[in-house]
Amino acid sequence: MKRIKLEVAYDGTNYCGWQIQPKDITIEKVLNDNLTQLLGEEIKVIGASRTDSGVHALGNVAVFDTESRIPGERMAQALNARLPEDIIIQSSREVPPDFHPRFQDTRKTYEYKFYNAPYDNPITRRYHHFVYVPLDVEKMKEAARYFLGEHCFISMCSSRAQVTSYVREIYSCDIIQQGRYITMRVTGSGFLYNMVRLMAGTLLEVGRGKKEPEWVKEILESEERVAVGPKLPAKGLTLIGIQYENFEE
Repeated sequence: MKRIKLEVAYDGTNYCGWQIQPKDITIEKVLNDNLTQLLGEEIKVIGASRTDSGVHALGNVAVFDTESRIPGERMAQALNARLPEDIIIQSSREVPPDFHPRFQDTRKTYEYKFYNAPYDNPITRRYHHFVYVPLDVEKMKEAARYFLGEHCFISMCSSRAQVTSYVREIYSCDIIQQGRYITMRVTGSGFLYNMVRLMAGTLLEVGRGKKEPEWVKEILESEERVAVGPKLPAKGLTLIGIQYENFEE
């Protein structure tokens, strides 16, 4: 028995998130079904990040155990020949049997993308949130700096989340403008349910001039469930990658 690690990229538009659902098509189900057919044994992958319905990924991570003789580094090619075109394995390799994609020290990086223009862009509309009101990027940058460090993010977490702690550490949070595209790129030790989409919605309120940058500081210092910006649509969110702190690639 060996354990294989996959780096998985996908367009989440046509899927009901990562995690198995009773009646819906999910990324996890598609991987399980195709690996089971490919290897001739029942396969159940374990994913690092259970992305929501409509969220995209460039570097989600999954592992599975197999008796197959296919070398780990060739698993990506073999699996990609079967997968739909909106799910692509970027790399594969054998890892130690005790490697678990969720129970490790990690740095996760997400991006939330806005398209700021008078009218939407039909070419990239599946991957951004359209905002027609002009945004103050400098104020958004100022507000984003308040996220840095270790904070209680209870206000930026769905009330449905079942966690023991709302404290997370943010290592970087940058606002990058490229023409009409404005991207929030954030790296942290981990993220609560809907946290990145609520962070982006909060920065959007600042960019629109409805709130001042210091509002973010007030939210975090309250350490209570107070009003924040809106939870933005899933389509603007992409999991860029996951770095494992104590695991050599």
